[in-house]
Amino acid sequence: MTAVFYTLGVLIFVVAILASIGLHEFGHMIPAKKFGGKVTQWFIGFGPTVWSKQIGETEYGLKAIPLGGYVKIVGMLPPGADELDEDRDHPVYDEDGERVVRVRKSNTGLFTQLISDARAAEWEHVKPGDEDRLFYKMAWWKKVIVMAGGPTVNILIAFLIFLPVFAFYGNAGDLRTQTTVAEVAPCLVPAAEDGRACSAEELRDNPTPAAAAGIEPGDRFVSFNGTPVTTWDALQRQVRANDDGKAVIVLERDGEQRTVTTNTTAQMRPTSMEDDTLTQVGFLGVVPEVELGTGGPLYTLEQMGTMTVDSLHALATLPVKVWDVGQAIVGLEERDPNGPVSIVGGGRLAGETVAHDGFPVLEKTIFLLMLVAGFNFFIGMFNFVPLLPLDGGHIAGALAEAVRRAAARLRGRPDPGYVDVAKLLPVAYVVASVLLVFGLVLIVGDLVVPLHLES
Repeated sequence: MTAVFYTLGVLIFVVAILASIGLHEFGHMIPAKKFGGKVTQWFIGFGPTVWSKQIGETEYGLKAIPLGGYVKIVGMLPPGADELDEDRDHPVYDEDGERVVRVRKSNTGLFTQLISDARAAEWEHVKPGDEDRLFYKMAWWKKVIVMAGGPTVNILIAFLIFLPVFAFYGNAGDLRTQTTVAEVAPCLVPAAEDGRACSAEELRDNPTPAAAAGIEPGDRFVSFNGTPVTTWDALQRQVRANDDGKAVIVLERDGEQRTVTTNTTAQMRPTSMEDDTLTQVGFLGVVPEVELGTGGPLYTLEQMGTMTVDSLHALATLPVKVWDVGQAIVGLEERDPNGPVSIVGGGRLAGETVAHDGFPVLEKTIFLLMLVAGFNFFIGMFNFVPLLPLDGGHIAGALAEAVRRAAARLRGRPDPGYVDVAKLLPVAYVVASVLLVFGLVLIVGDLVVPLHLES
């Protein structure tokens, strides 16, 4: 039965991601068609076609390798100077509708040949009558909308998942400590041994100050040494600064206030959650209750703003993180549990979540929703990176065209024309090759040294 639930979790995740990919491509296709562009294909996946159906001028279908998707918008690359008629606005065709190359320039370099071949492949899709429907001829702002439509859909999907989760369940990324006690440590142990069971002797001879004072789970701190307690962080600072001094604590229990007196104990503890350096500070021995932050649309947008900063940092460190995964694959280091995963790793985590006996159905549902939302948010942000072949590269080209034409108008100069993104194809090939390597490393890592769900 566990295998069945595991498979179910994987299928749920894969279907959700494939649906997200399909919606991403609709985000490109719908505005492209609205602006008069010609879209000949809409596919999920790559490789051999598994299924397709022609509807109007567009072929919709699925391919064998479900690691992405694409839409074919005709005229993404402008023709070269040797393929234009006298007005340099569109290719010229013969009587049979075949494109005529008026003058063939010699190609002397690898990149020049690649660019020429890419133009030729692009213009095989252009038919007579398509001249006014080509993508490169669209106004710059239309190009931006078309290319931003895909990743914007992914971010919108993430928002529509985050919103109800944050509003009705809570945000695990926004933990808020309360001034109420969740747990009392029974005996004093070194910081490195936190959480271990206490012996009978330790319970008798070496209780924590909180245990000795009779503090219990559910007690709420009202004041510490005469200072009102408003936040747990403030209380923690007071306790740590108290060293081994006297502590007069006012608590609220069952609606009534009571005062207890004890002495905090000076102990070597980590400086902070982020810094493991040990420092001698006052220690009481209590753990606070923690609540998940909640909120509506504005709260969700605020949290997504924080996620954007985190995503930019993750993108900046992605090469290093992928290198670390490669190191883990060959056994040179342990895999970082907070490192990147591929769709294979995401599917594994989804399967383990659904198959886990110790998680309530609600917890499993929330985890799957957040996993899908997280993938969508990162995919959306990633596609806005201003490098070809990513959507952001085309957006950058459209914006450059707008700036260049505006500058020419201000200076009274002739219209410089369209930005020829084909000239950036060498960069696109390099970026695509790097991304392919990154993807393969992560997939192999998820197979050889997979991350597992924490119990």
